[in-house]
Amino acid sequence: MAVVTLLGISTVVYADLDSDILNIQQQWAQANYATPGDDQEQAFEDLVSDARKLADQWTGKAEPLVWLAISLSTDAGVNGGLSALGKVKEARQHLEAAEKIDAQVLDGSVYTSLGSLYYQVPGWPIGFGDDDKAEVFLKKALAINPEGIDPNYFYGDFQLEEGNYAVAAEYLTQASKAPARPERPLADKGRQAEIAQKLEEVRKKL
Repeated sequence: MAVVTLLGISTVVYADLDSDILNIQQQWAQANYATPGDDQEQAFEDLVSDARKLADQWTGKAEPLVWLAISLSTDAGVNGGLSALGKVKEARQHLEAAEKIDAQVLDGSVYTSLGSLYYQVPGWPIGFGDDDKAEVFLKKALAINPEGIDPNYFYGDFQLEEGNYAVAAEYLTQASKAPARPERPLADKGRQAEIAQKLEEVRKKL
């Protein structure tokens, strides 16, 4: 009976973590895709604050660290400014910590996020950007989640940035066909709009 009780408690705990992560995911989608530009700065400040609290609450869990990193890096990309580099450096630290806990958490989101950071952040001497590392991490993400919308989108976008337009078209098309995430409709809608925009850029190059 004690074992059953303990297992029951464990199940409830993980269910609460899943719910907390979903709330952050939905908050991120709202800030990123459905908030007017003038209001985005505050929306992302609130998101990062909430994600930080979640990571503090769930010490030792990889999922909150991943979403704190995603929140920080998106905030840096959207709002820019002098603090952007500090935010992406912190994001990388959280992702590296999450990797040590569970490298495959959230369908390989650690590697998707690390890969996107490494090709989007400027290289030395300004930042830590590194296209070789980006490719390694993005391929790891694809190995874990080959049909996922995010790994295919970011690998396709990376190849677009590299000038490999046929490869970019292949992966962006795969991203456009990715299975829907029923619990994240706004994120899917926003990402699909980005995919369509990138595919249009690719078609102009081919």
